[in-house]
Amino acid sequence: MNEQASGHRAGPVRSAAARDAILAATARLFQGQGYDHLTIEGIAKEAGVGKQTIYRWWPSRGALIAECLTDGRLIPIDFDVPYSGDLLRDVEEWLGSVLAILETPHGAMLLRSLVAAAAEDAEVGDHLSASLGVDRHLAERLAAGIRDGQLAADAPVELLGHAVLGTIIVQSLTRRPDVAGALRELVRYLVAAR
Repeated sequence: MNEQASGHRAGPVRSAAARDAILAATARLFQGQGYDHLTIEGIAKEAGVGKQTIYRWWPSRGALIAECLTDGRLIPIDFDVPYSGDLLRDVEEWLGSVLAILETPHGAMLLRSLVAAAAEDAEVGDHLSASLGVDRHLAERLAAGIRDGQLAADAPVELLGHAVLGTIIVQSLTRRPDVAGALRELVRYLVAAR
């Protein structure tokens, strides 16, 4: 009798289903409870798997969160930065897309939880930066701004992107009002500095 006739799933199918269940459970619990209350035991229970199954694929909660970021389960992945020819307008449009998610009540809590996870696991911070497009799309757009003469020739494009991301994080952690206004002011200053 073959596996299909018996109704049993093959190993890779079962592994894919378990992986998906674990990541879905991690995202649900992380978004609902935050990082501080997220446990491997809770994830295993929510996913309907054993803890050993989770540890077979991920060494820590942070590694699970990083993979959830990579899969787009926590925030949309890969925010594009448009190219209209106007550097300031393009960066502000990207920033608007990022803030649209972070300005929701759930988004601010999610970012604070991601920062807590990144404090334990650097991979989470790397994936957050990549998911928001800071290291790739924003850096590329800023480099195009240099080529177009809209940014100083020696502008440190990666550092500028990290300065914006750092400001987003600090504004969120301190729960300051008008995060968008502060970020737009910073972006205008950075882009105008020639």
